[in-house]
Amino acid sequence: MGLAARPAYDAAMIGKRHPPPQSSADLPKVDPFDITRLAPDVQAVLAAMAASGAPPMESLPIPQAREAYQQMSALLGGAPLPVRQVRDLKAEGAAGPIPLRLYLPLAEGNDPAPTDAPLPVTVYLHGGGWVLGDLDSHDKVCRRLAQAAGCAVVGVHYRLAPEHPAPAGPDDVVAALRWLALHAAELGLDAARMALAGDSAGGSLSAVATQQLRDSEVALRAQVLFYPSTDLSPASDKFPSRRENGAVPPLTLALMAGLAGPFVAGFDRTDPRVSPLRATDLRGLPPALIVTAACDVLRDDGRLYRNALEAAGVPVDHVEVPGMVHGFIEMAGALPAVVEPLMTRTGTFLRKHFA
Repeated sequence: MGLAARPAYDAAMIGKRHPPPQSSADLPKVDPFDITRLAPDVQAVLAAMAASGAPPMESLPIPQAREAYQQMSALLGGAPLPVRQVRDLKAEGAAGPIPLRLYLPLAEGNDPAPTDAPLPVTVYLHGGGWVLGDLDSHDKVCRRLAQAAGCAVVGVHYRLAPEHPAPAGPDDVVAALRWLALHAAELGLDAARMALAGDSAGGSLSAVATQQLRDSEVALRAQVLFYPSTDLSPASDKFPSRRENGAVPPLTLALMAGLAGPFVAGFDRTDPRVSPLRATDLRGLPPALIVTAACDVLRDDGRLYRNALEAAGVPVDHVEVPGMVHGFIEMAGALPAVVEPLMTRTGTFLRKHFA
């Protein structure tokens, strides 16, 4: 469940097995950071972060970066919404147990108590660049999603790099979904009404899993991708958003390279398991809600994946939030005027496809 549930960081091991991230000289040139492009609420959040004196995330060793990411989630995520029940579970994976967390929603409307009918379920994959994050970092996001969609939510703590580079994380996600579909009935869930959602790296993993599980026993009704990474291949260096937003915090191009590097170390960056935009056939995938942020280095990943899905005949609902930066779905406490309506829209999308 928490970070302690995964193998401890070993600096000596990491130094031997993984090359350092790209130097700044190797990265594409980026436009200077212009804070006036951002929404006023976002400007205030970034100003507070700068005033705190905390070092940039990309300057931190991985253990400290993981701690800082948890602290940001606690500080900016707002109050945890109530749910009916929270249970920690473990799915069976090829490399060992995969920690899960099940959230059951409160009864809605005038219902005095929840019924015994199986619940639809959205599986949520946390962000964090395939290196950071866990079940705790996205606890508040999962609670909000359960309330907005009126469904069960299951968080998945897949294996992280650099301890476990690709394809470990993608493999864990597919294994967890297969296990959940098999055990849904005993958990009070409806295996015929499953959806997949995730933010950032979790959005990438969601896109990957829908591709890998197409025409399988896991029948996914929908996918929700919050500012996903969809292309880690060298071709993505030419995306306009890499240049336009590469200096915009919290996810600068330097930080993105520092996180993605350990994940794809020794792996083909064009493989659809790390670059789902590079898949050659997207036909028959579940309907998608794709959310992008106008001032995000990953903006074009979402836009281009939208285009590719639509070209393959997949229905897509795309929302781009002006003046917004990467990671905002985790900032409900600081950006409620943006996050709350978006969660409502996400809930409406999921309810439609669960019906």
